[in-house]
Amino acid sequence: MSVEIKVPTLPESVADATVAKWYKKEGEYIERDENLVDLETDKVMLEVPAPHSGVIEKISASEGDVVGAEHLLAVIDDSVKQPEKSAEPAKAASVEAPATNSAAKETSTSSVSLDDLSPAVRRLVTEKGLDVSQIMGSGKGGRITKQDVENFIKAPQPAVKSKSADAIVPMGSRTEKRVPMSRLRARVAERLVQVQQEAAILTTFNEVNMKPVMDLRKKYKDQFEKSHGVRLGFMSFFTRAAVEALKRYPAVNASIDGNDLIYHNYYDVGIAIGSERGLVVPILRNVEIMSLADIEKEIRGYAAKAQNGKLALEDLQGGTFTITNGGTFGSMLSTPIINPPQTGILGMHNIVERPIVENGEIVARPVMYIALSYDHRVIDGREAVLFLRTIKEILEDPARMLLGV
Repeated sequence: MSVEIKVPTLPESVADATVAKWYKKEGEYIERDENLVDLETDKVMLEVPAPHSGVIEKISASEGDVVGAEHLLAVIDDSVKQPEKSAEPAKAASVEAPATNSAAKETSTSSVSLDDLSPAVRRLVTEKGLDVSQIMGSGKGGRITKQDVENFIKAPQPAVKSKSADAIVPMGSRTEKRVPMSRLRARVAERLVQVQQEAAILTTFNEVNMKPVMDLRKKYKDQFEKSHGVRLGFMSFFTRAAVEALKRYPAVNASIDGNDLIYHNYYDVGIAIGSERGLVVPILRNVEIMSLADIEKEIRGYAAKAQNGKLALEDLQGGTFTITNGGTFGSMLSTPIINPPQTGILGMHNIVERPIVENGEIVARPVMYIALSYDHRVIDGREAVLFLRTIKEILEDPARMLLGV
């Protein structure tokens, strides 16, 4: 019996998807629930598993095709049983196994193609313009892992062999590589241009003496981790401080819908996380009722899902306010861009020992510059400044926030 595999129902905010990678070819057998194809949307990568075991009769969409909901992807014949595996290939392999010299290794790696790589590894290889035949795989069956690629990038590469000739091409040669923009990158670009054109964006700054938070964190971090099973970081402090400030200045937690303003009486905070596909912003929902431990667990869970490409669409939808931390990359100061239809975004930066005045004396303290970009159509300068000052005051007196230990 033939079974049609179609594009699953897409969320209202996602119009279509791009066929990213097929894991099977026509005529190949696939097990039930085995991933058949990856679909890339402008937010996440969707896996489409096989609903039945069988043989792929037909593939109706090629990699790179744009497809909508209910678009036919493939047809499976589920009446075909899985063929028995022959033992002959194993015998042949055992005969050749002793060949362990460098020439044999080169032969095994040269047969690897982009189609053999996982989506995450394939994206990394493509972005860096690497020749997969030069990378030795350490995974099962010689599979190239992300760590293999990262090790290859870090290793000194004095010269590479040209694919078009036997000549040695010295490093630093002028080459170019044209690759299509990913759906996520294209969507981010579209939204950034949109908000720059439509919103009246201003940014206000302040500085925070991080010593009280750092001292408190140092004092309780071991007990906190023992009690809650998660490390105590800075993001939970900033997230809780931001929510307290949002309660006092609700315009910063508002959103714009046409000519209307929507004031939310809940606090769904987006946390910007870098991933292989680009920047993603999963949402912590109802942060006002979350403990510091809850926040840390949620953020770490989302970070793991982002790195593994497992974020779901619902993880990224909604949000009333956003926090981004450029400090993890060493940023001293920035003007973050609002995530529409939100009206504000908090930017965190690196912590640096700087001279400040305390009790009439100049002392060195760990200082972070913080920034609030806001939509001046909704938020007045006074509200923006006081919002940021509130965050500063809370962080410089963190005893107000319960640690839950």
